[in-house]
Amino acid sequence: MQAKRILNFLEGIKANNNKEWFTANKDEYKTVRVDFEKGINDAIVRIAAFDPSISHITAKDAMYRFNRDTRFSSDKSPYKTHLGAYIAAHGKKAFHGGYYIHLEPGHCLVSCGNYYLPTNILTSCRNEIMANIDQWRAIVESERFVKTFGRPCESGWDDPKGFGLEHLKTAPSGFPRDYEFIQYIRMKDYCCWRAVPDTFFEGQKWLDDMAEILEVGKPMMDFINSVIDDYE
Repeated sequence: MQAKRILNFLEGIKANNNKEWFTANKDEYKTVRVDFEKGINDAIVRIAAFDPSISHITAKDAMYRFNRDTRFSSDKSPYKTHLGAYIAAHGKKAFHGGYYIHLEPGHCLVSCGNYYLPTNILTSCRNEIMANIDQWRAIVESERFVKTFGRPCESGWDDPKGFGLEHLKTAPSGFPRDYEFIQYIRMKDYCCWRAVPDTFFEGQKWLDDMAEILEVGKPMMDFINSVIDDYE
């Protein structure tokens, strides 16, 4: 993937987020979009080597639109300043978790997991963790997992690594506040991510480096997906 060229274009749209600039540079957008699509198709093949469930997905299934939905936002900038793709076996809109690739100048990352779960599914996930706490801890407290992603809700999206984007300040309703491992029950999502340098996606080596990161997060995602799949 020509990551440097992609990021240069994104730097341009960040500085000139308007229709006039985009129209004048539309040919460059088409070029970087095609290159990103090829990179995502390559990523799908590489991820499918350890997770065959996503082998039927194409880059077009996974990639997000570049135009922003500004209907309910005070920010009326028409375009995103990043390119992203969510490679998920059940599709981008399903609750079943998947793998996310994000290219943005100064904020590139790879991630996997489950986001924005509805309350009923989140409650079931919490119950499943409590019922199988030894299995859960063996996954998320393993040396490789902690080294790669850290511990729950100690980081935000802009930090170098993280596990869990949002969490409650106390135990959710119906759960004991004095539970020994309450940090896992307070989580509102089960995603993990790793920031990577802007040079990460250049060339072909990134595919193996990406796979090494995502394979560490997959067992956690599989645990949560086993609960979610009862609802889909």
